[in-house]
Amino acid sequence: MGKAWSASTAAILVSPSNNLHPGPCLQGYHSLSFTEGFLLGQISVVLLIGAFIKFFIFGDPPSPETTASTRALARRDRNATRKRSFSINSSPPSASRLDVRLSSSNILRHPPRLTTPIILSKTYYNVNAHQPESLDWFNVLIAQTIAQFRTDAHQDEAILTSLTNVLNSSQKPDFLSSIKVTEISLGEDFPIFSNCRVHPVDDGSTGPDGARLQARMDVDLSDLITLGVETKIILNWPKPLTAILPVALAVSIVRFSGTLSISFLPSASHPAPSFNAANPILPQQPLSTTPTSLAFSFLPDYRLDISVRSLVGSRSRLQDIPKIAQMVENRLHAWIDERCVEPRVQQVALPSLWPRKKNTRGPPSEEEDPLGLRPTETARDVREEARREVEEERRRDREHHGWEAGSGLAEGLRWRSRAEGGGYEMPGAMPM
Repeated sequence: MGKAWSASTAAILVSPSNNLHPGPCLQGYHSLSFTEGFLLGQISVVLLIGAFIKFFIFGDPPSPETTASTRALARRDRNATRKRSFSINSSPPSASRLDVRLSSSNILRHPPRLTTPIILSKTYYNVNAHQPESLDWFNVLIAQTIAQFRTDAHQDEAILTSLTNVLNSSQKPDFLSSIKVTEISLGEDFPIFSNCRVHPVDDGSTGPDGARLQARMDVDLSDLITLGVETKIILNWPKPLTAILPVALAVSIVRFSGTLSISFLPSASHPAPSFNAANPILPQQPLSTTPTSLAFSFLPDYRLDISVRSLVGSRSRLQDIPKIAQMVENRLHAWIDERCVEPRVQQVALPSLWPRKKNTRGPPSEEEDPLGLRPTETARDVREEARREVEEERRRDREHHGWEAGSGLAEGLRWRSRAEGGGYEMPGAMPM
Protein backbone atom coordinates (compact mmCIF):
# COMPACT_ATOMS: atom_id res chain seq x y z
CA MET A 1 0.00 0.00 0.00
CA GLY A 2 2.85 2.31 0.67
CA LYS A 3 4.26 1.64 -2.77
CA ALA A 4 0.93 2.44 -4.42
CA TRP A 5 0.67 5.82 -2.57
CA SER A 6 4.20 6.76 -3.59
CA ALA A 7 3.50 5.98 -7.23
CA SER A 8 0.32 8.02 -7.28
CA THR A 9 2.07 10.95 -5.56
CA ALA A 10 4.91 10.91 -8.04
CA ALA A 11 2.43 10.83 -10.93
CA ILE A 12 0.72 13.92 -9.61
CA LEU A 13 4.01 15.80 -9.13
CA VAL A 14 5.30 15.07 -12.58
CA SER A 15 2.00 15.75 -14.30
CA PRO A 16 2.46 18.29 -17.20
CA SER A 17 -0.82 19.96 -16.44
CA ASN A 18 0.36 20.94 -12.99
CA ASN A 19 3.57 22.55 -14.34
CA LEU A 20 2.04 24.51 -17.26
CA HIS A 21 -1.26 25.72 -15.81
CA PRO A 22 -1.16 27.41 -12.37
CA GLY A 23 -4.08 27.16 -10.10
CA PRO A 24 -6.96 29.64 -10.13
CA CYS A 25 -5.84 31.28 -6.87
CA LEU A 26 -2.35 32.07 -8.19
CA GLN A 27 -3.68 33.47 -11.49
CA GLY A 28 -6.12 35.78 -9.69
CA TYR A 29 -3.35 37.05 -7.41
CA HIS A 30 -1.16 38.10 -10.39
CA SER A 31 -4.00 39.93 -12.19
CA LEU A 32 -4.99 41.75 -8.99
CA SER A 33 -1.41 42.93 -8.36
CA PHE A 34 -1.11 44.38 -11.90
CA THR A 35 -4.42 46.22 -11.60
CA GLU A 36 -3.51 47.71 -8.22
CA GLY A 37 -0.11 48.89 -9.47
CA PHE A 38 -1.61 50.44 -12.62
CA LEU A 39 -4.30 52.28 -10.67
CA LEU A 40 -1.79 53.43 -8.05
CA GLY A 41 0.52 54.85 -10.73
CA GLN A 42 -2.29 56.70 -12.49
CA ILE A 43 -3.55 58.18 -9.22
CA SER A 44 -0.01 59.34 -8.32
CA VAL A 45 0.41 61.10 -11.68
CA VAL A 46 -2.97 62.81 -11.35
CA LEU A 47 -2.17 63.94 -7.81
CA LEU A 48 1.20 65.35 -8.89
CA ILE A 49 -0.33 67.24 -11.83
CA GLY A 50 -3.10 68.61 -9.62
CA ALA A 51 -0.65 69.74 -6.93
CA PHE A 52 1.52 71.44 -9.57
CA ILE A 53 -1.45 73.29 -11.07
CA LYS A 54 -2.85 74.31 -7.69
CA PHE A 55 0.30 75.46 -5.92
CA PHE A 56 2.54 76.56 -8.81
CA ILE A 57 0.14 78.05 -11.35
CA PHE A 58 -2.96 78.99 -9.37
CA GLY A 59 -1.31 79.56 -6.01
CA ASP A 60 -2.38 82.69 -4.13
CA PRO A 61 0.30 85.41 -4.38
CA PRO A 62 1.45 87.16 -1.20
CA SER A 63 -0.08 90.50 -0.24
CA PRO A 64 1.42 93.69 -1.71
CA GLU A 65 2.54 94.85 1.75
CA THR A 66 4.42 91.62 2.39
CA THR A 67 6.01 91.67 -1.06
CA ALA A 68 7.07 95.33 -0.73
CA SER A 69 8.63 94.81 2.71
CA THR A 70 10.44 91.67 1.57
CA ARG A 71 11.91 93.41 -1.48
CA ALA A 72 12.95 96.47 0.56
CA LEU A 73 14.71 94.25 3.11
CA ALA A 74 16.49 92.33 0.35
CA ARG A 75 17.69 95.58 -1.26
CA ARG A 76 19.03 96.88 2.07
CA ASP A 77 20.92 93.66 2.71
CA ARG A 78 22.35 93.69 -0.80
CA ASN A 79 23.46 97.30 -0.52
CA ALA A 80 24.93 96.71 2.95
CA THR A 81 27.01 93.74 1.85
CA ARG A 82 28.10 95.43 -1.35
CA LYS A 83 31.12 97.61 -0.94
CA ARG A 84 30.17 101.15 -1.87
CA SER A 85 33.06 101.72 -4.16
CA PHE A 86 30.74 103.25 -6.73
CA SER A 87 31.37 106.95 -7.07
CA ILE A 88 29.58 109.50 -9.21
CA ASN A 89 32.62 111.76 -9.40
CA SER A 90 35.20 109.11 -10.17
CA SER A 91 37.99 111.57 -10.81
CA PRO A 92 37.49 114.90 -9.02
CA PRO A 93 39.64 117.73 -10.28
CA SER A 94 42.74 118.27 -8.24
CA ALA A 95 43.89 121.62 -6.90
CA SER A 96 46.82 121.82 -9.32
CA ARG A 97 44.52 121.23 -12.26
CA LEU A 98 42.19 123.99 -11.06
CA ASP A 99 45.11 126.37 -10.62
CA VAL A 100 46.27 125.72 -14.18
CA ARG A 101 42.78 126.36 -15.52
CA LEU A 102 42.33 129.52 -13.46
CA SER A 103 45.68 130.94 -14.49
CA SER A 104 45.02 130.45 -18.19
CA SER A 105 43.42 133.87 -18.45
CA ASN A 106 44.41 137.07 -16.68
CA ILE A 107 41.58 139.15 -18.10
CA LEU A 108 38.59 137.34 -16.64
CA ARG A 109 38.36 137.98 -12.92
CA HIS A 110 37.71 134.81 -10.95
CA PRO A 111 35.76 134.98 -7.69
CA PRO A 112 36.80 132.99 -4.64
CA ARG A 113 36.16 129.29 -4.79
CA LEU A 114 32.60 128.45 -3.77
CA THR A 115 32.50 125.51 -1.42
CA THR A 116 29.40 123.76 -0.14
CA PRO A 117 29.29 125.63 3.22
CA ILE A 118 29.63 128.97 1.41
CA ILE A 119 26.77 128.12 -0.98
CA LEU A 120 24.53 127.13 1.94
CA SER A 121 25.36 130.30 3.86
CA LYS A 122 24.76 132.59 0.87
CA THR A 123 21.37 130.98 0.20
CA TYR A 124 20.41 131.07 3.91
CA TYR A 125 19.77 127.35 4.00
CA ASN A 126 20.49 125.44 7.20
CA VAL A 127 20.44 121.71 6.52
CA ASN A 128 19.87 120.95 10.20
CA ALA A 129 17.05 123.41 10.93
CA HIS A 130 15.34 124.04 7.59
CA GLN A 131 11.84 122.63 7.33
CA PRO A 132 10.97 120.29 4.42
CA GLU A 133 9.25 122.01 1.51
CA SER A 134 5.94 121.03 -0.08
CA LEU A 135 6.98 121.57 -3.74
CA ASP A 136 3.49 122.62 -4.87
CA TRP A 137 4.90 124.82 -7.63
CA PHE A 138 7.07 121.96 -8.86
CA ASN A 139 4.06 119.63 -9.01
CA VAL A 140 2.25 122.12 -11.26
CA LEU A 141 5.21 122.32 -13.67
CA ILE A 142 5.60 118.55 -13.79
CA ALA A 143 1.86 118.12 -14.40
CA GLN A 144 1.97 120.55 -17.34
CA THR A 145 4.94 118.71 -18.84
CA ILE A 146 3.26 115.30 -18.53
CA ALA A 147 0.00 116.66 -19.93
CA GLN A 148 1.83 117.98 -23.00
CA PHE A 149 3.59 114.66 -23.41
CA ARG A 150 0.27 112.80 -23.37
CA THR A 151 -1.22 115.21 -25.89
CA ASP A 152 1.70 114.76 -28.28
CA ALA A 153 1.49 110.98 -27.93
CA HIS A 154 -2.20 110.93 -28.89
CA GLN A 155 -1.81 113.23 -31.88
CA ASP A 156 0.41 111.25 -34.24
CA GLU A 157 0.56 107.88 -32.40
CA ALA A 158 4.32 108.16 -32.16
CA ILE A 159 4.41 106.16 -28.93
CA LEU A 160 2.58 103.25 -30.59
CA THR A 161 5.11 103.12 -33.42
CA SER A 162 8.06 103.43 -31.04
CA LEU A 163 6.84 100.66 -28.71
CA THR A 164 6.11 98.32 -31.63
CA ASN A 165 9.63 98.83 -32.99
CA VAL A 166 11.22 98.29 -29.58
CA LEU A 167 9.25 95.13 -28.79
CA ASN A 168 10.01 93.61 -32.20
CA SER A 169 13.70 94.50 -32.23
CA SER A 170 16.55 92.05 -32.69
CA GLN A 171 16.58 91.31 -28.94
CA LYS A 172 13.21 89.54 -29.14
CA PRO A 173 13.52 85.79 -28.36
CA ASP A 174 13.19 83.32 -31.23
CA PHE A 175 10.33 81.41 -29.63
CA LEU A 176 8.04 84.49 -29.82
CA SER A 177 6.23 85.59 -32.92
CA SER A 178 5.66 89.25 -33.76
CA ILE A 179 4.45 91.24 -30.74
CA LYS A 180 1.38 93.40 -31.29
CA VAL A 181 0.46 96.27 -28.98
CA THR A 182 -3.24 96.02 -28.13
CA GLU A 183 -3.68 98.61 -25.38
CA ILE A 184 -1.89 101.76 -24.23
CA SER A 185 -3.04 103.99 -21.40
CA LEU A 186 -0.81 106.83 -20.22
CA GLY A 187 -2.97 107.56 -17.18
CA GLU A 188 -4.87 110.60 -16.05
CA ASP A 189 -3.26 111.62 -12.75
CA PHE A 190 0.11 113.18 -11.97
CA PRO A 191 2.90 112.42 -9.49
CA ILE A 192 2.96 114.41 -6.28
CA PHE A 193 6.34 115.50 -4.90
CA SER A 194 6.59 116.57 -1.27
CA ASN A 195 8.82 116.71 1.79
CA CYS A 196 11.89 118.02 -0.04
CA ARG A 197 15.10 118.50 1.96
CA VAL A 198 18.66 119.33 0.93
CA HIS A 199 21.72 117.90 2.64
CA PRO A 200 25.38 117.29 1.76
CA VAL A 201 26.43 113.81 0.73
CA ASP A 202 29.93 112.45 1.15
CA ASP A 203 30.22 109.60 -1.36
CA GLY A 204 33.96 109.10 -1.02
CA SER A 205 34.89 111.47 -3.85
CA THR A 206 34.75 114.77 -2.04
CA GLY A 207 36.82 117.37 -3.84
CA PRO A 208 38.28 120.66 -2.65
CA ASP A 209 34.82 122.29 -2.79
CA GLY A 210 33.38 120.05 -0.09
CA ALA A 211 30.64 117.45 -0.10
CA ARG A 212 28.12 117.27 -2.91
CA LEU A 213 24.65 118.71 -2.28
CA GLN A 214 21.72 116.38 -2.78
CA ALA A 215 17.98 116.99 -2.71
CA ARG A 216 15.69 114.23 -1.51
CA MET A 217 11.94 114.32 -1.97
CA ASP A 218 9.05 111.91 -1.55
CA VAL A 219 7.11 111.00 -4.69
CA ASP A 220 3.72 109.32 -4.84
CA LEU A 221 1.75 108.35 -7.96
CA SER A 222 -1.64 106.62 -7.88
CA ASP A 223 -2.77 106.06 -11.44
CA LEU A 224 -3.47 103.37 -14.03
CA ILE A 225 -0.73 103.22 -16.69
CA THR A 226 -1.35 100.18 -18.88
CA LEU A 227 0.45 98.41 -21.70
CA GLY A 228 -1.25 95.43 -23.35
CA VAL A 229 0.40 93.11 -25.88
CA GLU A 230 -0.39 89.83 -27.56
CA THR A 231 1.92 87.31 -29.19
CA LYS A 232 2.36 83.59 -29.80
CA ILE A 233 4.79 81.17 -28.17
CA ILE A 234 6.23 78.89 -30.86
CA LEU A 235 7.63 75.44 -30.04
CA ASN A 236 10.33 74.59 -32.58
CA TRP A 237 11.32 71.18 -31.21
CA PRO A 238 11.65 68.47 -32.44
CA LYS A 239 10.74 70.24 -35.68
CA PRO A 240 9.86 73.86 -36.54
CA LEU A 241 6.34 75.03 -35.69
CA THR A 242 5.54 71.96 -33.62
CA ALA A 243 3.04 73.88 -31.46
CA ILE A 244 1.74 77.45 -31.18
CA LEU A 245 0.32 78.90 -27.97
CA PRO A 246 -1.39 82.34 -28.13
CA VAL A 247 -0.67 84.62 -25.17
CA ALA A 248 -2.24 87.97 -24.27
CA LEU A 249 -0.78 90.11 -21.49
CA ALA A 250 -1.70 93.48 -19.98
CA VAL A 251 0.51 95.13 -17.33
CA SER A 252 -0.77 98.11 -15.33
CA ILE A 253 1.14 100.29 -12.87
CA VAL A 254 -1.32 101.06 -10.09
CA ARG A 255 0.86 102.92 -7.60
CA PHE A 256 4.45 104.02 -7.18
CA SER A 257 5.87 105.60 -4.04
CA GLY A 258 9.42 106.19 -2.93
CA THR A 259 12.16 108.71 -2.22
CA LEU A 260 13.86 110.45 -5.13
CA SER A 261 17.43 111.76 -4.85
CA ILE A 262 18.58 114.52 -7.21
CA SER A 263 21.99 116.16 -7.47
CA PHE A 264 23.91 118.25 -10.01
CA LEU A 265 27.28 117.13 -11.28
CA PRO A 266 29.35 120.11 -12.47
CA SER A 267 31.27 120.05 -15.70
CA ALA A 268 34.91 119.00 -15.59
CA SER A 269 37.79 119.44 -18.03
CA HIS A 270 40.37 116.72 -18.52
CA PRO A 271 43.90 117.67 -19.62
CA ALA A 272 45.15 116.76 -23.06
CA PRO A 273 47.36 113.67 -23.32
CA SER A 274 51.10 114.17 -23.42
CA PHE A 275 52.92 114.26 -26.75
CA ASN A 276 54.04 110.83 -27.90
CA ALA A 277 57.61 110.99 -29.20
CA ALA A 278 57.34 107.54 -30.78
CA ASN A 279 54.50 108.73 -33.01
CA PRO A 280 55.06 112.41 -33.83
CA ILE A 281 52.37 112.30 -36.53
CA LEU A 282 49.68 111.96 -33.88
CA PRO A 283 48.20 115.43 -33.32
CA GLN A 284 47.71 116.81 -29.88
CA GLN A 285 44.14 116.31 -28.66
CA PRO A 286 42.25 119.28 -27.19
CA LEU A 287 40.75 119.38 -23.73
CA SER A 288 37.78 117.05 -23.27
CA THR A 289 34.98 118.61 -21.26
CA THR A 290 32.28 116.66 -19.45
CA PRO A 291 29.01 118.62 -19.55
CA THR A 292 26.99 119.47 -16.50
CA SER A 293 24.58 116.65 -15.77
CA LEU A 294 21.67 115.84 -13.50
CA ALA A 295 21.93 112.61 -11.51
CA PHE A 296 18.85 111.01 -9.99
CA SER A 297 18.07 107.72 -8.29
CA PHE A 298 15.56 106.14 -5.90
CA LEU A 299 16.18 104.81 -2.43
CA PRO A 300 15.89 101.03 -2.05
CA ASP A 301 12.69 101.28 0.03
CA TYR A 302 10.46 102.25 -2.91
CA ARG A 303 7.14 100.50 -3.54
CA LEU A 304 5.69 99.53 -6.91
CA ASP A 305 2.22 97.96 -7.15
CA ILE A 306 1.48 96.21 -10.45
CA SER A 307 -1.65 94.58 -11.83
CA VAL A 308 -1.14 91.86 -14.46
CA ARG A 309 -3.91 90.37 -16.62
CA SER A 310 -3.08 87.30 -18.70
CA LEU A 311 -4.90 85.04 -21.15
CA VAL A 312 -3.23 81.84 -22.38
CA GLY A 313 -4.59 79.49 -25.02
CA SER A 314 -6.80 79.60 -28.11
CA ARG A 315 -9.86 77.46 -27.33
CA SER A 316 -9.56 76.44 -23.69
CA ARG A 317 -8.11 79.61 -22.21
CA LEU A 318 -6.48 80.13 -18.83
CA GLN A 319 -7.14 83.59 -17.43
CA ASP A 320 -5.09 85.60 -14.89
CA ILE A 321 -2.50 83.00 -13.92
CA PRO A 322 -0.84 84.18 -10.66
CA LYS A 323 2.56 82.70 -11.50
CA ILE A 324 2.76 84.77 -14.71
CA ALA A 325 1.92 87.88 -12.69
CA GLN A 326 4.74 87.13 -10.22
CA MET A 327 7.24 86.55 -13.03
CA VAL A 328 6.34 89.85 -14.73
CA GLU A 329 6.48 91.77 -11.44
CA ASN A 330 9.87 90.33 -10.51
CA ARG A 331 11.24 91.15 -13.96
CA LEU A 332 10.02 94.74 -13.78
CA HIS A 333 11.48 95.24 -10.29
CA ALA A 334 14.82 93.84 -11.46
CA TRP A 335 14.79 96.20 -14.46
CA ILE A 336 14.30 99.22 -12.17
CA ASP A 337 16.88 98.04 -9.60
CA GLU A 338 19.56 97.65 -12.25
CA ARG A 339 19.15 101.20 -13.57
CA CYS A 340 18.03 103.81 -11.05
CA VAL A 341 18.08 102.40 -7.51
CA GLU A 342 20.98 103.35 -5.24
CA PRO A 343 23.88 102.89 -5.52
CA ARG A 344 23.16 103.09 -9.27
CA VAL A 345 22.14 106.44 -10.72
CA GLN A 346 20.94 107.87 -14.01
CA GLN A 347 22.82 110.85 -15.46
CA VAL A 348 21.17 113.27 -17.88
CA ALA A 349 23.31 115.88 -19.62
CA LEU A 350 21.87 119.37 -19.25
CA PRO A 351 21.78 121.78 -22.20
CA SER A 352 23.46 125.17 -22.09
CA LEU A 353 21.23 127.76 -20.39
CA TRP A 354 23.15 130.71 -21.80
CA PRO A 355 20.73 133.04 -23.72
CA ARG A 356 21.14 132.57 -27.46
CA LYS A 357 19.56 134.20 -30.47
CA LYS A 358 18.33 130.97 -32.05
CA ASN A 359 16.35 130.07 -28.90
CA THR A 360 14.52 133.40 -28.73
CA ARG A 361 10.73 133.32 -29.22
CA GLY A 362 8.15 136.09 -29.40
CA PRO A 363 7.31 139.07 -31.61
CA PRO A 364 10.23 140.90 -33.24
CA SER A 365 11.44 144.17 -31.78
CA GLU A 366 11.72 147.46 -33.68
CA GLU A 367 15.47 147.04 -34.04
CA GLU A 368 15.01 143.60 -35.60
CA ASP A 369 12.14 144.74 -37.89
CA PRO A 370 12.80 148.40 -38.82
CA LEU A 371 11.08 148.04 -42.22
CA GLY A 372 7.88 146.54 -40.81
CA LEU A 373 8.28 143.13 -42.43
CA ARG A 374 5.54 140.61 -42.05
CA PRO A 375 5.90 138.16 -39.16
CA THR A 376 6.26 135.27 -41.61
CA GLU A 377 9.23 136.89 -43.32
CA THR A 378 10.83 137.72 -39.99
CA ALA A 379 10.33 134.17 -38.77
CA ARG A 380 11.82 132.87 -42.01
CA ASP A 381 14.90 135.07 -41.54
CA VAL A 382 15.29 133.90 -37.94
CA ARG A 383 14.92 130.29 -39.09
CA GLU A 384 17.58 130.71 -41.75
CA GLU A 385 19.93 132.32 -39.25
CA ALA A 386 19.34 129.52 -36.77
CA ARG A 387 19.96 126.95 -39.49
CA ARG A 388 23.29 128.55 -40.39
CA GLU A 389 24.35 128.65 -36.73
CA VAL A 390 23.47 125.00 -36.21
CA GLU A 391 25.28 123.94 -39.37
CA GLU A 392 28.34 125.89 -38.29
CA GLU A 393 28.26 124.24 -34.86
CA ARG A 394 27.95 120.81 -36.42
CA ARG A 395 30.84 121.49 -38.73
CA ARG A 396 33.04 122.54 -35.81
CA ASP A 397 31.99 119.47 -33.82
CA ARG A 398 32.86 117.17 -36.72
CA GLU A 399 36.27 118.75 -37.06
CA HIS A 400 36.80 118.63 -33.31
CA HIS A 401 35.66 115.09 -32.59
CA GLY A 402 36.01 113.47 -35.99
CA TRP A 403 32.37 112.63 -36.36
CA GLU A 404 31.09 111.51 -39.74
CA ALA A 405 28.91 113.92 -41.64
CA GLY A 406 25.28 113.15 -42.11
CA SER A 407 24.63 111.52 -38.73
CA GLY A 408 20.94 111.54 -37.90
CA LEU A 409 19.34 112.92 -34.79
CA ALA A 410 16.66 111.19 -32.73
CA GLU A 411 15.10 113.62 -30.26
CA GLY A 412 12.57 112.70 -27.60
CA LEU A 413 9.41 110.85 -28.54
CA ARG A 414 9.33 111.89 -32.22
CA TRP A 415 11.71 110.05 -34.47
CA ARG A 416 11.71 112.10 -37.62
CA SER A 417 14.07 111.55 -40.49
CA ARG A 418 15.02 114.74 -42.23
CA ALA A 419 15.37 114.43 -45.99
CA GLU A 420 18.19 116.21 -47.73
CA GLY A 421 17.17 119.63 -48.92
CA GLY A 422 14.03 119.61 -46.72
CA GLY A 423 12.85 122.25 -44.33
CA TYR A 424 14.58 122.85 -41.06
CA GLU A 425 12.81 122.73 -37.74
CA MET A 426 13.95 125.22 -35.12
CA PRO A 427 15.36 123.65 -31.97
CA GLY A 428 12.94 123.91 -29.07
CA ALA A 429 9.94 124.75 -31.26
CA MET A 430 6.53 123.59 -30.09
CA PRO A 431 4.99 120.76 -32.13
CA MET A 432 2.55 121.81 -34.81
